[in-house]
Amino acid sequence: MGIQKPAWLEALYTQKFFVSCSIHDTAKKNEKNILCLDCCTSICPHCLHFHKFHRLVQVRRYVYHDVVRLEDLEKLIDCSNVQAYTINSAKVVFIKKRPQNRQFKGSGNYCTSCDRSLQEPYIHCSLGCKVDFLLKHKKDLSPFLRKCHSLQLSPDFLVPPDLGEDEMTNETPHSTIVDSDEPMSSSSSSSGSENMSMMCTEIVRKKRSGLYVCGRTVSKVSEEDMATSMSRRKGIPHRSPLC
Repeated sequence: MGIQKPAWLEALYTQKFFVSCSIHDTAKKNEKNILCLDCCTSICPHCLHFHKFHRLVQVRRYVYHDVVRLEDLEKLIDCSNVQAYTINSAKVVFIKKRPQNRQFKGSGNYCTSCDRSLQEPYIHCSLGCKVDFLLKHKKDLSPFLRKCHSLQLSPDFLVPPDLGEDEMTNETPHSTIVDSDEPMSSSSSSSGSENMSMMCTEIVRKKRSGLYVCGRTVSKVSEEDMATSMSRRKGIPHRSPLC
């Protein structure tokens, strides 16, 4: 008996994407648009902290259908003869079937499962159509599956701005930039280290709010100097004399 659909492939079909995450229902940008291949479940960007060492695939939307980058799928399964489409300079493949009823077929290529018109030389309009074709005629998926031990999100994946820096990286707790939501390290009791930690935290907060201040220009400013600089006004503009 040949190998049937692997667990991650079944999850790619059955899991719901672009719905709100029940765990982060109050957070912004909480749509589930990522599939964890190791947990076989859909997650949102706020869940990445719990899956950062797992194999991840981003699911996108194209004409109201779920698609995955061809480059990512090729690392998992053979996608030859599946028609790909281009989105933002990246080739994507539809996940599920897209049936198209046709009373009369003309000349050209048609999908082996849903009779959708295709370009030469493709014969499958989606990954699901090819998998069903292979299971029907080959009875075995093992020759088409590929071993992939590591798969990360593409560099163009947009991380929500309110997501912690330390949740997305593998930095140690002694990192220079400290998340304002995480407790400060209390290993040093000197006031100098506390001031430095508070200053770094303030830099991170200003950077996230769009008011980033370079660390080189941060210095101790008195309240009087701050009030003077804020109350300073420009002089009255003078017009050039009329000729």
